Amino acid sequence: MGDRLHLAIGVMGNAASLLLYAAPILTFARVMKKKSTEEFSCIPYIIALLNCLLYTWYGLPVVSYRWENFPVVTINGLGILLEISFILIYFCFTSPREKVQIKVVGIVVTVFTVFCITAVVSSFLFHDHHHRKLFVGSVGLVASVAMYGSPLVVVRQVILTKSVEFMPFYLSFFSFLTSLLWMAYGLLGHDLLLASPNLAGTPLGILQLVLYFKYRKRGIMEEPNKWDLERNDEKSKQLQPVINNDSDCKI
Repeated sequence: MGDRLHLAIGVMGNAASLLLYAAPILTFARVMKKKSTEEFSCIPYIIALLNCLLYTWYGLPVVSYRWENFPVVTINGLGILLEISFILIYFCFTSPREKVQIKVVGIVVTVFTVFCITAVVSSFLFHDHHHRKLFVGSVGLVASVAMYGSPLVVVRQVILTKSVEFMPFYLSFFSFLTSLLWMAYGLLGHDLLLASPNLAGTPLGILQLVLYFKYRKRGIMEEPNKWDLERNDEKSKQLQPVINNDSDCKI
């Protein structure tokens, strides 16, 4: 019964993680449509990439005992592909004038450097699964807490503008759901290295949802005003030639 429940939670955790990693698809569809990254931050996706790299390595037989953490490998392997895709789209549509591209490249290089160092150290300095899991899991703990808290990068902007336009709901919701399920998976499997980062991720997810529901109405109310301004601008542009023609006639 315990093993079946553990497997079931792992499957649900995989499904929730898939939705979490796929949640930014709507955001990046908007980016490609507008051909601009606007005020969106790339930091959450870069940190998520580091998290996926570390936990894919954690679940492989090099670190874990055989395939005891196979569900961890499958979902994080898929997450690597999705996060790299999002980062590439962000890189293509961000403004080169603001030197954001250089910052993105610098952070991504740092992420791969951290992962490579972790993989090499765990492979050659530790010679048993227990110590390898302890080392990789500790590094993954930091990356997971950073990933679940990364949407908080825009919290200051949300509070100042009283708008959740640039804090996507689905990213916050699936972040909370994923951390809750993987916390249960880790506790049922007596794996504190999997459970502990999600103990921090769950309240961080709750905080993001509270902020979203607090300010979401303001974000919706401000949208018609934005359209009114755009329509007024269009009307003024249409009226301008008429005014110029009248003035020419008077002269």
